Amino acid sequence: MSYWIDTHAHIYLSEFDTDKEQMIGRCKEAGVKKVFMPNIDHTSIDAMMEWEITNDPLCIAMMGLHPCSVKKDFEKELYLVENWLSKRSFAAIGEMGTDLYWDKSFWEEQKEAFKIQVAWAKQYDLPIVIHCRESIEETITLIEELKSEKLRGVFHCFTGTAEQATRINKLGFYLGLGGVATFKNSGLDKVIPNLDLDYLILETDSPYLSPVPYRGKRNEPSYIPIIGEKIAQLMNKSVDEIQLATTNNALTLFEKRP
Repeated sequence: MSYWIDTHAHIYLSEFDTDKEQMIGRCKEAGVKKVFMPNIDHTSIDAMMEWEITNDPLCIAMMGLHPCSVKKDFEKELYLVENWLSKRSFAAIGEMGTDLYWDKSFWEEQKEAFKIQVAWAKQYDLPIVIHCRESIEETITLIEELKSEKLRGVFHCFTGTAEQATRINKLGFYLGLGGVATFKNSGLDKVIPNLDLDYLILETDSPYLSPVPYRGKRNEPSYIPIIGEKIAQLMNKSVDEIQLATTNNALTLFEKRP
């Protein structure tokens, strides 16, 4: 596969309002032919759907509820997600998961929302895209408890240890690597050489977490090759090897059908 895939990008957000067409043009010029868009909550659905329609077949939507949007009324948010899942097909259920960085007060609700969305993933035979900031150990344990033959997905923005990566891979889950892999202080330079390339996919998490040399600026899908080049360097492999493997892995994860 002589192209790249960005498996996680919020390009429908307002940060891209001023240069949508130019950004899409840079994306295509960089050889990025697919961009998977995770939902956040009810506020992001309309914009995400519009992006998918106006940029077909480049942009592909997911449907889920982000853990940072899980509050007291999370059942109302999940009702909207469930309604959309029943109406049309999506690439995945996401972005869902857990988060103990911003707010720990809704941890029980986060776990409940997690279990509900995992049940839908099994029902619709869809992968899940997991956010787990400051909660990776707890989230691995949740997946171990809920695992089944059908359950598959990716730990988005992986920043864990090699041991955690092995546990995740044994569950049949992929690791999403993005701009953090290029940060000197991330510690991933010690972890990535020990990862299994058969379980790696690339992402930007645009507009967040831009890779070096764009750190601190708005991220975008055209930066995927920069991430791929860094991973190739760390794994002592060619860029072509990284491109082929991560593209194939993304297609296997998101385009698998019953």
